[in-house]
Amino acid sequence: MGRHTWMDVRSEAREGARRAGRRLGRRVAALGLGLAALAGLGGVGAVAVAAPRAAMPCEDNVKACARLSTNEAWLSDGRGTILRGPVRMSHGAPGQETPVGIFAVQRKEEVHLSKEYNNARMPWSVFFDDNGRAFHGGDPARQSAGCVRMADPDAQAFYNGLEVYDRVQIVP
Repeated sequence: MGRHTWMDVRSEAREGARRAGRRLGRRVAALGLGLAALAGLGGVGAVAVAAPRAAMPCEDNVKACARLSTNEAWLSDGRGTILRGPVRMSHGAPGQETPVGIFAVQRKEEVHLSKEYNNARMPWSVFFDDNGRAFHGGDPARQSAGCVRMADPDAQAFYNGLEVYDRVQIVP
């Protein structure tokens, strides 16, 4: 058995730490695959990674929230738990701004055709004010005439998640 120098001891300690880190990394990866399989997210080599959710900027007791400054919307359970979001959305163009405030869902229409805008199709419409403004589907890259427009799958989730009289909030 030979003499070890201080440098040899440090090198051996570093190598031991690297081996332990690799073992831990493999265990964490295996745990992630196991959790993904349990959650039904499996697939060959699939790992479920939860992305952090942006905090909803509205009151906890609202079921839908839209923030105009960032073009984001959220659907919640009305008790502070986010069910969907943030999702990309657009809002009213200059001169046709989306109003800020707290509103209540007034009615829902699976496919609304806008009489004001040449029967423009507004799928999954959830109307929230007296001026015909709604959360609805469409191209979120285009501004609306005061509505909150989002991709159809997101609008459908809002449509299914909201009921008449549910509170919604629009913030700047």
